[in-house]
Amino acid sequence: MMTPEDLALAEAAVTAMRDELQAYPKPGLVSPVDSGAHADMDFNLMCQSANSLLQPFASLAAAGRVAGSFEQHLIPLGIEAERGMLAVTGGVNTHRGAIFSVGLMVAAIARAQTGTPSPSPAAVRAALRETWGDALDAHAARSDEASHGGLVRRRTGRDGARREAARAFPAVFETGLPAYRQAREAGLDDNAAGIQTLFALMSSIDDTTVLYRGGLEAGSFVRQSAVEFLAEGGCHQPGWLEKAEALHRAFIARNLSAGGCADLLACTLLVSRCCDDA
Repeated sequence: MMTPEDLALAEAAVTAMRDELQAYPKPGLVSPVDSGAHADMDFNLMCQSANSLLQPFASLAAAGRVAGSFEQHLIPLGIEAERGMLAVTGGVNTHRGAIFSVGLMVAAIARAQTGTPSPSPAAVRAALRETWGDALDAHAARSDEASHGGLVRRRTGRDGARREAARAFPAVFETGLPAYRQAREAGLDDNAAGIQTLFALMSSIDDTTVLYRGGLEAGSFVRQSAVEFLAEGGCHQPGWLEKAEALHRAFIARNLSAGGCADLLACTLLVSRCCDDA
C-alpha cells in the first residue's frame, strides 16, 4: 500500500533527476543550454521524462518499504516505468538507466526508513545488500548479450549498472557522496558542487554509455579528462566553467556522453537530501 512517505520519496527522486539536468556544463550531457552529444533529445523532453517517473518511483518506494522481491516486484515495476517513459518521449530512451539506478535507490531508501524518516547512507547501503544483494548478484551475472550493458561487456570486458548495483553502488557511497559533501563544505553552490561531483564520478568509473559509443579509447579519454580537470582544482579553480565548457565541446565533437555518471549523480543528490550525515 502506497503511503505519503512513498510519494514524498518519489518527489525527491524526480527533483534529484531534474537537478542533475539543470547542472551545466556537463561534458556531452543534456542541460538547459544545449543537448550535448544527444541529437534525439533536449532539456524539455528530459524534464517530461523525469516527471513521468513520479508515480512509478512511488510504487518502487512502496515495494521497497516492505522488502518486495527484486524479480517479482521491482523488475516488473521498472519495466512498467520504462513503458510509461517511452510513451511520453515518443520512444526516445531518455532515462532507462536512471529507472534502474535511481529506482533501486528509492526502494533502498524506503526500506532503510523503517523507524526513521532520515536513515544514514550506511543504512541505505545495508538495505541494498541485505534485502536484494543475492538477487542483484544473480542479475549482474546473467549474460544478456542483446542489452546495452551486454554488448559493452562483450566488446570491452567492462561491467556497468548491474555490477554497480550488485556492489551496493560504491560509486555513489564511496565517491559521489564524499565529493558532493566536500564541495558544499568548501562553499561551492549547487551547480558547481554537482559538476564537481560529476567529474569525480567520471574519474573513477567505467561509464558504459561512453564505452558503448566509443569503446575503451573513449573510456580512457573521459577518465583522463576528468582526472586532469580535478587535478587542476576542479570547480574550485578560477575559470573552471570555461574549462568545463571546453571539455563539453570536446565530448560533443567525439559524440561522447557520460550518461551513466549522470544517473549516479542523480542518485548521489537523492541520498544526500534524504539521509542524515550525507
